[in-house]
Amino acid sequence: MASAAPSASAPIAAAHTAPKAFTTPELPRPTGPHAAGRDILHLVDQDRPDPWVPSAGPRQLMVSMYYPAHPGTGGPAPYMTAEEARLQLKLMLPNSDYPPQLLANTRTRAHAGARPEHGRFPLVVLSPGFAMSRSTLTGLAEDLASRGYVVALVDHTYEAAGITFPDGRTLACAICDTPPAGWPGTVSASRAKDISFVLDELTGRHPAWRYARMIDPNRIGMAGHSIGGDATSVAMAADDRIRAGVNMDGHFNATEPATGMHGRPFLLIDKLADHPAGGGDTSWDKAWANLDGWKRWLTVTGADHTSFTDADVLGAAMGIPTPNGLPAPRSEEITRSYVGAFFDLQLKGIPQPLLDGPSPANPEVAFQHP
Repeated sequence: MASAAPSASAPIAAAHTAPKAFTTPELPRPTGPHAAGRDILHLVDQDRPDPWVPSAGPRQLMVSMYYPAHPGTGGPAPYMTAEEARLQLKLMLPNSDYPPQLLANTRTRAHAGARPEHGRFPLVVLSPGFAMSRSTLTGLAEDLASRGYVVALVDHTYEAAGITFPDGRTLACAICDTPPAGWPGTVSASRAKDISFVLDELTGRHPAWRYARMIDPNRIGMAGHSIGGDATSVAMAADDRIRAGVNMDGHFNATEPATGMHGRPFLLIDKLADHPAGGGDTSWDKAWANLDGWKRWLTVTGADHTSFTDADVLGAAMGIPTPNGLPAPRSEEITRSYVGAFFDLQLKGIPQPLLDGPSPANPEVAFQHP
């Protein structure tokens, strides 16, 4: 997430509008051997008022839980609600006449209410970009679940275009037009508190999720896109339960990881245009120097800011080409491969040659600071 302006997080280039030949987006199939189930959680932190709208009362969060499931159980998992889709399009593509219902109907691969597999699995928490719904990381969440992870995909209230709650209310972004004082560091710090609360709710003595027995609390990772990537480093610095982290094209806004991560591993993956070693975003150079554990810095030729989300796949269905030319299916494939390999190595201990250096199968991916 570029620190200069919230609008930089727009998932689809606002200069384009959707053509009349409308199609419904479809997420790629997950690559792992497990079927993916999905549950929705509504969590309320009674000990913390909402930081952006204090009059709203306690901080409330919506979380999508993805998990390895028995195939053939459960039903289709909706991508987002129609009102969430309307608000997302209004914020990111104000001149588009793409029907919100088609975006809401994006074909997913997880099954709502599916019967969980037996066993205990690592937990990965995902944090989306600023102004972007948690739904925009659905493809990655589904793929991780198919690879044998429980995934908590978190929406940060009043920071997304729209978030629908169980009572039917859809809360719009309260800070998108007027960011708070200290932006964007204050947002990352608030998200770190959100994540620690979610971990408390999932791994505490009285967990909020009915399938919490699936989670191995000793194997927890986090990944985020844009400001969610910065929040990952802040959350790791504040909460040692998070053993491994990934920043997907997020500017490092806070001082973390100035003091290091106490040897914990961290993956940086971003578009080549902004963050080659010594490039325009010097926050990555500073962060790289401070990371004190296993680390990799990958750049992807042809990627744009949102190539690490579902946004390019969604844009393709609207007839919008990716700005830098990397095909949408390829960008999703690269993200899944490298993020999945990182967590397989760090949370499961499975060797990953993919992370050892350049691969002929992935010529777009370069290793910085070898």
